Amino acid sequence: MAGGKNSPRQKMVNLMYLIFIAMLALNMSKEVLAAFGIMNEKLETSNQKTTASNDAFLESLGTKASEDAAKYDKLYKNAQQIKAMSQEYYDYLEGLKTGMMEGIEDPKDYARMDMADYLDQKLFQGETLSEDGKKFMSNLTGYRDQVAAIVPAALKQSVIDRFQTGDENGKVEKRDGTKQDWINYHYEGYPLVASLAKLTQLQADVKITEEAALKSMLAGELSNQVSLKNFATSLSSTKSAYYAGEKYDGKIIISKTDNSSTPIKAELTLDGRKLTEGSDYKLEAGGVKMLIGSGSAGDHEVKGTIYFKQDGEEIPVEVKNSFATISKPNAALIAADKMNVVYRGVANPMSISIPGIPNNKVRASAPGLKSVSGSKYVMTPGTGRNVTITASGTLPDGQSVSSKSEFRIKDIPRPEGSVSKQTGSIKLPKRNVEIATVGAGLEDFDFDLNLAVSGFKFKVPGQPTVSVRGNKMNAKAKQALSRAKRGDIVQIFDIEAYITNNKSYKLKKVSPVVVEITN
Repeated sequence: MAGGKNSPRQKMVNLMYLIFIAMLALNMSKEVLAAFGIMNEKLETSNQKTTASNDAFLESLGTKASEDAAKYDKLYKNAQQIKAMSQEYYDYLEGLKTGMMEGIEDPKDYARMDMADYLDQKLFQGETLSEDGKKFMSNLTGYRDQVAAIVPAALKQSVIDRFQTGDENGKVEKRDGTKQDWINYHYEGYPLVASLAKLTQLQADVKITEEAALKSMLAGELSNQVSLKNFATSLSSTKSAYYAGEKYDGKIIISKTDNSSTPIKAELTLDGRKLTEGSDYKLEAGGVKMLIGSGSAGDHEVKGTIYFKQDGEEIPVEVKNSFATISKPNAALIAADKMNVVYRGVANPMSISIPGIPNNKVRASAPGLKSVSGSKYVMTPGTGRNVTITASGTLPDGQSVSSKSEFRIKDIPRPEGSVSKQTGSIKLPKRNVEIATVGAGLEDFDFDLNLAVSGFKFKVPGQPTVSVRGNKMNAKAKQALSRAKRGDIVQIFDIEAYITNNKSYKLKKVSPVVVEITN
């Protein structure tokens, strides 16, 4: 433009145009740099607000975990883990930003932050990444993968997308159709202020991820709370007893039955008499279980207040219910206190009564049945597979009532052998086995039977089987155990057990215990 056959004056004019255009381009570049700086300021302000919000949210979640550990403890621990990982990665990025700003006299003079030396020298080494560059990528992908593994499934893909690092080869397609490494595409050759804004944006992504994870986990828990899986049905009616032919006006209602609906206390009365927790009622998930007697014939009223805890406050719920006791029956009532069967070798407690007839006027009979007091009986079954109990009595109006009930007779289940109260296949150090007590028990059995062990056999691989009397290792067993190696499987079998208060009953063969030696 300034050469050719133009006159000297025209050449001067053309040169001035070039200078003017260059000045405009320079001013435009400064405006772009300033725009990056302003964007960085706004991102940092937003990050501070999100940090405060996330901290408050986590603190609130911790409060809920302390109030209801069964429901919120695992949720709170996951939230703490995400918070710790986010803070670690956030601090790493903040360290890079601090290094970039060293030597910058005025951190607000964005128009002068056009150099790209810091990240170019720190992250890149010729055509490859420097150690710091590899660390940069490792921290980014590590944070992404670890958080994605913890957050709810619905949030996993958004975490992966937010911290995407190109295609499967880590490449990004440029405008000309060629591909370039993701880190080079985003951080090589950029002005300092642009890279600063990009790092702050990464920090914003961390805070957004942390916020989304916390909200998503809580939303999932709230969905569980309102899910109908946590509810059960019950009947509510104006009265609890109806005569034949009378219209029933009951209503089916639903109520929560999980731990969050367990009351913290109750203040109740029965017909004006104050009830006591433990003896008259107990608190459980979904409400209060009444332990009171039905009382004399007639209507009875339960009144008072049940208190629930919600967000640290006690919420009162009024109670006003009634029930009726009816005295005139047409059949005897016979029930096993423990179960619908009776066990051989056990004194099975029974309750036998006929409503409306005094207990001392009720006659009950069956092989092995013995009266204790009032309506309480004990059944000690003998041989056979079934026993029939007959109860009879006479109502005040002279009507005779008689009823029979049949119960199955079952043997006591097979006991489980145990070593230091552990059953089945277990792992223990050699010393623990040496001093252990061999026992026998009945898991989930309806009676608390006291079983004792009088002997057992002990086998170490490559050693003769040792017979032991009592419930602890004798000298020969210890000697055999001393030859066991790490990983050896030792067996405790043929355990001889008996019921302490009924030695004549022959228990089924006790299951063995297999122990892997860990040292």
